[in-house]
Amino acid sequence: MEPQSKRGAIKRVLVVDDAMDMRIYLKSLVQSLGLEPVAARDGTEALRKLREEPFHLVILDLMMPGEGGILMYRTLKETPCLKEVPVIIHSAISEALFAHYLHMEMGCGRKMEGPLAYLEKPVEPSRLKEAIKRSVR
Repeated sequence: MEPQSKRGAIKRVLVVDDAMDMRIYLKSLVQSLGLEPVAARDGTEALRKLREEPFHLVILDLMMPGEGGILMYRTLKETPCLKEVPVIIHSAISEALFAHYLHMEMGCGRKMEGPLAYLEKPVEPSRLKEAIKRSVR
């Protein structure tokens, strides 16, 4: 995998999780792929960082205090300058429950694009690495 972007800079991945041990784990996994990890503790901090600087990928937990991951995901996909950023959801919430929530939130006739990958915790590191590699091509 080529970690360099067209500008020559290392590709950046925003890791969003309220658990410090998970942020550390995900940052080290991302770094092992030759990418630059940046961490955020919640959706509010993550959206601020996304608006300030470009990222090639977001790895997002859904269950977080404050502005949780579901609201952050919705905001990300509804914001024109951010909606193209690929997202991998890495959460203990089932994919079916997340899809149901999006369907209920969006209402009849409106659809929201799903994440690039949805990985339920716990996930094997190799599966997560493969999803990251596919996402930052």
